Amino acid sequence: MSDKFPELSDELSQFIGSQKVFFVATAAPDGRINLSPKGQDSLRVLGPNEILWMNLTGSGNETAAHVSATNRMTMMWCAFEGPPQILRVYGRAQVFHPRDARWKEFSTQLPSTLGTRQYFLLSIDLVQTSCGYAVPFMNFVEDRRVLSKWAENRGEAGIEEYWQKRNQLSLDGKPTGIFESPCDQ
Repeated sequence: MSDKFPELSDELSQFIGSQKVFFVATAAPDGRINLSPKGQDSLRVLGPNEILWMNLTGSGNETAAHVSATNRMTMMWCAFEGPPQILRVYGRAQVFHPRDARWKEFSTQLPSTLGTRQYFLLSIDLVQTSCGYAVPFMNFVEDRRVLSKWAENRGEAGIEEYWQKRNQLSLDGKPTGIFESPCDQ
């Protein structure tokens, strides 16, 4: 009930583009595994083996800490409308912050907004599809505006203050690199 591929086909790239939610999973060598739902217009398929994802400010910053420690990442999409399908992509990710040289390049592909915390570039090494027969039908109504309104209310300085207080360490106390980079990317 599953198939494996070395890269995304045009059909799978279109499937990704039509989904309203996706999931990102990462893990450091030890500690907790992180699995986060993501949405909004925050992802682009750049090619058959490359995905760019814009990470918005949230309660934690686990993904950045995990990718800095071990760059493994899995992304997953489920068809909540139309024919059933689950798509997972596995690969190695890099994290980029506003101070990094490639930030400007990525912001032309996926424009940053107030509250954009990082870009992640995933180099895909395995693509897997599976049936999705047990995934329920769900209707998309609209993107929530809560996060963007939160960012607008805080402003740039308020977001940076939030990063200082809540986004420098993972749940397991690992550094996220939000203010310091171990190397120039």
